[in-house]
Amino acid sequence: MIFIQDVTIVKSLASKIKLLLLDVDGVLTDGRLYFSNSGEEIKAFHTLDGHGIKMLMSTGIEVGIITGRTSTLLEKRARDLGIELLYQGREDKLNVFHEILADRKLASEQICYAGDDLPDLPVLKKVGLGFTVPLGHVSVKSAVQAITEFQGGQGAVREITDFILQAQGNYDQFLDD
Repeated sequence: MIFIQDVTIVKSLASKIKLLLLDVDGVLTDGRLYFSNSGEEIKAFHTLDGHGIKMLMSTGIEVGIITGRTSTLLEKRARDLGIELLYQGREDKLNVFHEILADRKLASEQICYAGDDLPDLPVLKKVGLGFTVPLGHVSVKSAVQAITEFQGGQGAVREITDFILQAQGNYDQFLDD
């Protein structure tokens, strides 16, 4: 992980997180759009990310997804992982963020967001902790506290979940299991 801010500060921010929000294309996936000859969309998700999400949720931290696109594949993936907060077809992610704050009665400092492009920037500027991936847009990189080592769709989300679990003292329980 590449830390834009001091690692001690980032760990302190991560210790307060109660909700992790994720962008899809470029974060949960590699950012490329795949279509079959019949026009069906194809997405690849990494199992490391899925397991990290489940580990995080098992400690009481909620996980949500905000994306501008709409995909039945994403609905299935979210359902398989137990993610209830799924906002698709929502290009104005800041409005969704405010809805979540009001609905979940959370402070912005309690939310972590991972995004990679300009539509994510307004949310990244409001949350307590922001992450991006190595291929994230330069403007996004300047707005986050850390950049993952792994690319989107290749374990980046797992890096984030592991970091939050470690900052909150919950990681070792998974090693003992």
